[in-house]
Order: sequence, then structure tokens, then C-alpha cells
Amino acid sequence: GIIKEENKRMNKQVETILQAALLDKKEVQLNLKRLSAHDLIVSALNNINLQVEEKQGKLDVSMEADRDMIMADEVHFTNLINNLLDNAMKYSKENLQIKLTTQNVGNQLKIKIEDNGIGMSKESVKRVFEKFYRVRTESTAKIAGTGLGLWISREISRKMGGDLTVESIEGIGSHFTLSLPKKKYAEKNQ
Repeated sequence: GIIKEENKRMNKQVETILQAALLDKKEVQLNLKRLSAHDLIVSALNNINLQVEEKQGKLDVSMEADRDMIMADEVHFTNLINNLLDNAMKYSKENLQIKLTTQNVGNQLKIKIEDNGIGMSKESVKRVFEKFYRVRTESTAKIAGTGLGLWISREISRKMGGDLTVESIEGIGSHFTLSLPKKKYAEKNQ
């Protein structure tokens, strides 16, 4: 079991590094299609539900957006959401609470993932999307990672015409918001 888990972890790290190399070379080609963001989010939530239950955590989902059809690359969009949920898990405290909401703000779809984890300092918030940057504290010393996940997530969100931002308070938690603007909205939204 341990070998299997380590193999999965190492494969994920190799995949992350390869994806970063392609992004660096501007060779990532997105296959943009008209997709339901809610359907892709549900798929990502199904992947993390068991882990949340194992930690005896709470996952609060509120998909309020009535227009969730977007132009996105299914694989990259799902990986982006998975990465944000995975980070919420990794950097959580004992009483894990993750809240995912979607809403329409003007002509944007906003997807917000909030956690009650360890949070970040103001300096870390400024640098968290830098390639290879890792928050270095006593709390994060034993958490595995490459420092590429959030950089890749922001790059992919921008390639889809959106952006990824963060707000965080050390000791309180973090809020990541993915915004997809009108120009990338699928024609004939719901």
C-alpha cells in the first residue's frame, strides 16, 4: 500500500514538472470546448470526498451560478480545480472545512475555494504564484510539493482567458478565486 501511494505521488510530481516545462516553452495547447463548469466541479469533488471524510472534515458546496457554461479545456480545468482542493486538504488544520461556491458576477463565472487551514503571511500571498515558490514554515515543512501547482493553475487559468487570485490570513485560512471573463464564456449560455 505504501509503495502504491508513493508511486502515485511520484507520478503526480513528474506530471507536474512536465506540464511546467510545456508551459514554460509556451507549448501547452488547450482544447477549448463548451462545457458545464458545475459538471467538472462535481467530478473533482467526487475525487476528494473520500479524503475529506477520512479527515472527518466538512465540504460545503454551493453552486449558485445560473450560467455555468464556459469555454475550457476539460482536463486542464479539472486539474486546476483538483489542485486547489488538494491544497485546501494539504494545508488544513484538524477541523477541516472547505467551502466551494460558484456565482455569476456581471459576465463572469467565479469559483471560490475557501479553507480554514494554516493560511499564509502577506509576503507569501504576494509570491505564492511564483514558479517553485513554497511557503516555508514549521507547519509546512513536512508537506510534500514542488512549488509548481499554483503557478501552473494560474497559467492555465490565464490561457483560458481568466485569472486566479488568493486572499489569505495566517492561522485563519485561504480563499482562492478563479474568474472566467465574458470573452471566454461559451456562446448560448444557459
